[in-house]
Amino acid sequence: MKFANEHDIPFLAYNGVHGATTTLGKMTKGISISLEKLTSIAVSPDGRTVTAGGGTNSKALTDHLWPRGKQTVTGTCECVSYLGPALGGGHGWLQGRHGLMADQFVSLRVVLADGSVETVDEGHELMWAMKGAGHNFGIVTSVTSKIYDIKHRDWAIETLIFTGDKVRQVYDAANALIHYAADFNGQKQQPVDVIHWSYWLMNPDVDPVNPVILFFLIQEGVSSVDPAYSKPFHDIGPAVVTPETGDYRQLGRWTGIDAAAPPCQKDGLVNPRFPIYLERFNVDALVEAYAVYAEGITSGGADGNPFSHSLFMFEAYSHQGMRRVPGASTAFAYRDDNILAAPLITYTPAGEALDQKAAQLGNRLRQVLHAATGRREYHSYVNYAYGNEANGNLYGAGEDGEGEGEGWRLCRLRELKRRYDPRGRFSFYNPIVPRAGEH
Repeated sequence: MKFANEHDIPFLAYNGVHGATTTLGKMTKGISISLEKLTSIAVSPDGRTVTAGGGTNSKALTDHLWPRGKQTVTGTCECVSYLGPALGGGHGWLQGRHGLMADQFVSLRVVLADGSVETVDEGHELMWAMKGAGHNFGIVTSVTSKIYDIKHRDWAIETLIFTGDKVRQVYDAANALIHYAADFNGQKQQPVDVIHWSYWLMNPDVDPVNPVILFFLIQEGVSSVDPAYSKPFHDIGPAVVTPETGDYRQLGRWTGIDAAAPPCQKDGLVNPRFPIYLERFNVDALVEAYAVYAEGITSGGADGNPFSHSLFMFEAYSHQGMRRVPGASTAFAYRDDNILAAPLITYTPAGEALDQKAAQLGNRLRQVLHAATGRREYHSYVNYAYGNEANGNLYGAGEDGEGEGEGWRLCRLRELKRRYDPRGRFSFYNPIVPRAGEH
């Protein structure tokens, strides 16, 4: 980095395969810095923290901690790095218990833009920024995070497949589950031990013409999902119901994001996402979005449509642990939203025209959902960002429909940026300010 600075050469560090933002395309030449060999993992003598190298992935960390009776909040996809999503906040299966991935940070060893090295801990002003906008401030060579005794070893799942005509019924039931449990800070919450995910995707065995709803109902600490949660979905009439039981380490395989699954293979596909956070499912908007999505990935026949292997993702974790952390205490801005939705338009690269067509479909789907929120601006997850989002969408700086402007967040981030990276060296991953010479 010192050499690159001296000769004004751009550089970009990487340690996983999580983000596909178009802002990375601004790195057209320079030095790429791989962290893949920084994979050391060490549990502290008191068993309260773990220190992991900057190249460690989520599965490696989970597998190291599990036989020691410990776990922490990691990303859900097994092949994704631990730090990549964590620096953007980081959702995970255990966030209902313990908070976001970034909430676990105790200290980070950070190489700053000038090549100097600092330990960033709770007494350092950069810690606030590293918890949600960390990609903008340095290269993390190691992190010390909180770990916890395993509370429950048993987990269960029901995988339900519904035909697309049941969008309204499925997401009405999902809304009821999101607001099922006792009050938490004045509003009903999803049970802390329950998570639900869903994908819209093609499955010719169930429906050869239109995408189906693949719905995962996941529960911690049981050998089978409680009928109190599953019966409303069974009553809708799924085409397929597959129950499974195991432990926390099976969640990636059950949901199709383990290390051997297609999303973890480097097969040359393009995978842009168009994320938006939601408070609840607006079922009218979902019915409209389903029609747009089905047309977008099936027109011309599934075999002849370049987007036929796409997914529309809906992630609904429990939130109690995440919301125990004061919202102003970290750069991550969207602790009050319940659902992370994101069309993922998958295709084989074939030129600018196809890229534009994919962007049109993804942006239209996001707009359909946004229009139903009543917000002026949409809330978006920095780790899934497409690259055309405004800073306010990613970092909470804009005014929303309730008039709760959070411009102070971006002001604080930009002031820290001026102090620690005045030349904008870390500005290829959803930057909070443009690189020098850009507008």
